[in-house]
Amino acid sequence: MVPGIAPDKFKEECAVMAVYGHEEAANLTYLGLYALQHRGQEASGIVSSDRVRHHVEVGMGLVGDIFSDKKIERLKGSMAIGHNRYSTAGESALKNVQPIAIDYADGPLAIAHNGNLINAGAIRSALEREGSIFRSTMDTEVIIHLIAKSRKSRLQDKVADALSRVEGAYCLAIMSADELIIVRDPHGFRPLAIGRLGEGYVFASETCAFDLIDAEFVREVEPGEMLVLNSLGMQSLRPFPPRSPKHCIFEYIYFARPDSTIFGHNVHAVRKRFGRQLAREMPVEADFVIPVPDSGVVAALGYAQESGIPFEKGIIRNHYVGRTFIEPTQTIRHFGVKIKLNPVRELIAGKRIILVDDSIVRGTTSKKLVKLVRDAGAKEIHLRISSPPTTHSCFYGIDTPARTELIAATWSVRQIGDYLGVESLAYLSQEGMLQAVEGREDDFCRACFNGLYPVTTPQIQAQLDLIDKPPAR
Repeated sequence: MVPGIAPDKFKEECAVMAVYGHEEAANLTYLGLYALQHRGQEASGIVSSDRVRHHVEVGMGLVGDIFSDKKIERLKGSMAIGHNRYSTAGESALKNVQPIAIDYADGPLAIAHNGNLINAGAIRSALEREGSIFRSTMDTEVIIHLIAKSRKSRLQDKVADALSRVEGAYCLAIMSADELIIVRDPHGFRPLAIGRLGEGYVFASETCAFDLIDAEFVREVEPGEMLVLNSLGMQSLRPFPPRSPKHCIFEYIYFARPDSTIFGHNVHAVRKRFGRQLAREMPVEADFVIPVPDSGVVAALGYAQESGIPFEKGIIRNHYVGRTFIEPTQTIRHFGVKIKLNPVRELIAGKRIILVDDSIVRGTTSKKLVKLVRDAGAKEIHLRISSPPTTHSCFYGIDTPARTELIAATWSVRQIGDYLGVESLAYLSQEGMLQAVEGREDDFCRACFNGLYPVTTPQIQAQLDLIDKPPAR
């Protein structure tokens, strides 16, 4: 992790990948996880089934570092599920790597989960009082215990019974010896797509995984839908009471890859519309529009096209920064930002610059970046953010700081701009954001912007008014 960069962005959630009915199931799952690496870099795992037993390979680190030809060869069978992890519930440790694979009374069972169960703590405590023993600290393991304890006979009924007790966000791939079950929560917080590859089916958190393996995108798993794949084919079930869609708007803003299609729209097109709308709402005279790489690039293109101001890559990102390096002494100021981002002085010097980024979380990295651009000779710096001010924490699968650490929760836009040291600061409005996604206002979860949580608990409710004095900066 590069100091000064990663802590000031919302963290990726996780990625789920599954293949059913293909002789290269494990290898295809590996490739899919490779395409979904942006959704989690802490750990990765694959579990395959030869319809008799499960084969498991998991590890800490990046997909390309964990899996080898020999490991893939050991993953026998025509079914496989995979997972990339960024911890939103549970510590970063090998015991928490998914998929979770167990053996219980009905045989082998494996599960991969993208999301966050907001009542997992209460359920876990109740299960432990009844004698359950947990091997990990993940909320996902709660589902395993509930499935195992269910008195239903068929696996699909056990899964529905277990999920009727949980609340929150989940996209699940659950695999027995001879059956694959795919489930998306009734609100559809996180994306999950269905593809075809020959006679087989593939499932992924984003469609970019399908492009790598030449799979055909069929449709999204619908909110509240359960798909059961076995020797009878694929069956679609609706085991849960219907609820209104609450797709995570931050998938469009930051998380999903631009080449993916989620919630019915291409991510690149939506981000460009964010930039266009931002230019209409918050215009300013300048010489260049410059993105903060890589998250601000597409929105900056939209801003430049709408405003007529030239787009320039005035900040260069070093894509080859490793996770660890020997840090210098404090004589090199803002080293964490400099090792990853560097301004083009000859382009910036004496110019009025519009910097475009997707969000501001704590503001610490933005402040350092503005200082770098100022030191490169910028005459004026106007910061434009292609999302509204982030004022609340997320509890549905995104690792976010406490609300007291979010700069927009305690400071006005003017105060934030003064702190960052820019001539002007402006955010995209919520109305403009919704116009850009071309969806109904109620279809999206915007709790990080407005504090209106679709699913809540007493613990979440208690945090809504938890605003202390502004944190020291």
